[in-house]
Amino acid sequence: MEDVQLYERIRLKCTFQRLIDSFIFILLLLLLSHRLITFSTHFTLPCFLGFLCESWFTFNWFIILSTKWARARVNTFHHSLSQRVPMAELPAVDLLVTTADPVREPPIIAVNTVLSLLALDYPTHKLACYVSDDGCSPVTFYALLEASRFAKLWVPFCKKYNVQLRAPLRFFSDESTGANSQPSPEFTQDCLRMKEEYKKLSCKIEEASREPERIIKLEGEFGAFMNAKRRNHKAIIKVIIWENEAGQSDGLPHLIYVSREKRPQHPHHHKAGAMNALTRVSGLMSNAPYMLNVDCDMMVNNPKIVEHAMCIFLDPKGYKEVAFVQSFQQFHDGLKDDPFGNQLVAASVYVLAGLAGLQGPFYCGTNCFHRRKVIYGRSPDAILPENQEKLSNRELEQRFGSSKEFVKLAAQAWEDNSSDVINPSTSLESAIEVSSCEYEYGTAWGKQVGWLYGSLAEDQQTGLSIHRRGWRSECCMPEPIAFTGCAPGGLISTMAQQKRWASGLLRVLLGPQSPYLGLLFGKLQFRQCLGYLWLLHWGLHAFPEICYAALPAYCLLTNSTFLPKGRWLWVFAIVFVIYNIYSVIEYLAIGLSLRTWWNNHRMRRITPMNAWFMGSLSGIVEMLGISNSVLDITQKEAPSSSSDTDAGRFSFDESAMFVPGTTILLLHLSGLVMKLVRLDPASENGSGVGEVLCSVYVVVCFWPFLKGLFGKAQYGIPMSTIFKSALLAFLFVQFSRSSIATTN
Repeated sequence: MEDVQLYERIRLKCTFQRLIDSFIFILLLLLLSHRLITFSTHFTLPCFLGFLCESWFTFNWFIILSTKWARARVNTFHHSLSQRVPMAELPAVDLLVTTADPVREPPIIAVNTVLSLLALDYPTHKLACYVSDDGCSPVTFYALLEASRFAKLWVPFCKKYNVQLRAPLRFFSDESTGANSQPSPEFTQDCLRMKEEYKKLSCKIEEASREPERIIKLEGEFGAFMNAKRRNHKAIIKVIIWENEAGQSDGLPHLIYVSREKRPQHPHHHKAGAMNALTRVSGLMSNAPYMLNVDCDMMVNNPKIVEHAMCIFLDPKGYKEVAFVQSFQQFHDGLKDDPFGNQLVAASVYVLAGLAGLQGPFYCGTNCFHRRKVIYGRSPDAILPENQEKLSNRELEQRFGSSKEFVKLAAQAWEDNSSDVINPSTSLESAIEVSSCEYEYGTAWGKQVGWLYGSLAEDQQTGLSIHRRGWRSECCMPEPIAFTGCAPGGLISTMAQQKRWASGLLRVLLGPQSPYLGLLFGKLQFRQCLGYLWLLHWGLHAFPEICYAALPAYCLLTNSTFLPKGRWLWVFAIVFVIYNIYSVIEYLAIGLSLRTWWNNHRMRRITPMNAWFMGSLSGIVEMLGISNSVLDITQKEAPSSSSDTDAGRFSFDESAMFVPGTTILLLHLSGLVMKLVRLDPASENGSGVGEVLCSVYVVVCFWPFLKGLFGKAQYGIPMSTIFKSALLAFLFVQFSRSSIATTN
């Protein structure tokens, strides 16, 4: 190996950003100081609650600027990779794809993801694709069988013409950017042929999805699905493609279908359990030292992404300290101007990328390359002495389980010893064994090994445990971007996803992998800890957000005030104005529109008060043992749905998630009406223009909810939600009146 630099990390200068961030932070501290000083002469419940909320917001701002100031860009030099590692000696990579529901995650989407992975620009005999089907659906298996036949045409086509978009769904929806060269007559002819073959494939899969009983006979290859129920079935592992044992350059990567065993009496740990089963099965059948995990909708957008990731892993510095390489989620079907604020573009550019200059980005649950030995629980070589790297046979069994074949291969991965690919006919029985419900009992799986259990945010919990061991992570954002996926299609899907995140993140924050504990007892760096707190505090952020939003309405109803008086009111207004102008500049600087800024700004009020609030309550109830966690899978939709003229409209259902926001809206409407009709003049300490403007601001942010009060069908807030919110608003008004009477 030649000593060639394969990647670099460049810190980005942000002098102007730091000045504005610091100025806002100083103003926030001045406001808090003023409140403390004036408490002795003007102490009221609204002012005290305002002080507590503003203290939280100031702390949150400190966390954000600490992370933003570390922004760095990672450049990879994949053209130099061959100078350091010959193509034939590149390490193997196992590709792990997860799907759980053939209805919410249509098989045609998962098939496109798999096809894009099979067509990666990497030695095909070094790749093995494992698809976890937690729904145990014969339709998914049927779709993969049909896709494997199409892949024999599609993969050579992509490599012959150097196609960039290697998911046919993406390629045929954007043919103008599909090939890197000018179309020739031969390319045009082959493209038309591929389009016709893909149309046949799509029709077969869609027909099987509509009428599975007629299309799929549960016999032969499908006999294993007989009497199998989604949450009660034995392990099913099927080798779909294993034809490239000799390492031919023109073959296809291995393709294996995996549906782990499920029984009602055994916990399954949702996606974390599925990933651990995939890790064990892949460890038996190919045992690649690196793994890429993607969700079923994350299609390859840059076919050289594996080479880019290997540049980081195989660089002398990266080899010693980098545990995983993360590519951020981006979407190919995102709605224009991001009406539901779920694309997180600005957050990725300014906050998530800021972690690149610290200990590295979060593990985001998808689009991530892992070292197998790190997933198995190993610490950095620089931290653990060399004589502690080997484990005894008993330690191996306690850590990895009772399968002798798997333990042997796990020991090789632990010690960085490469192993030959095993014949699937000899490893299939062992793979079924390690996919059983009882295999993990008495082992370290889910505790110190693999994806950790205990939270729906298994990605953050697992990534945090890796960072606290002392490992680094790196961003990998090549041009073009690595993966593109399906964005949640509407408000309901967005809220469900955000609720799940808030619940899971809260459990991580208050659990054994808390960043506070990682800072005190692990090797988590201080600023990296702050970066994790920005994310893990999402659930807790809902409480000061909803409290602060209710304060103007309370003050209008009780003719009181929570805002500072005199010149300090202008300081309050200046902070608000400067922050919003500055955030607009940030959005425009990265090519986003003013409309996108407003949509994201509005959703930063709506999401915490609805999804995060209910998610936090759900997480607290789960931690108290009152209920079990329920995984609500986000609906994946075809890109064509985004062209609907109503795609950006707010829709509602009878979920309790919309009760808090509707209640807040009704409170502010009541407060504004009360202020308008109040006949008595405002006292010196009564509500004034400031409270009215704050209330109007909240109503404007919740304008879609106001329209929903008068909307129809799915675009209207259900009457049951309105009644619940009206009752809560009435109780709040009664509380406000009683507080006035008590004061008097």
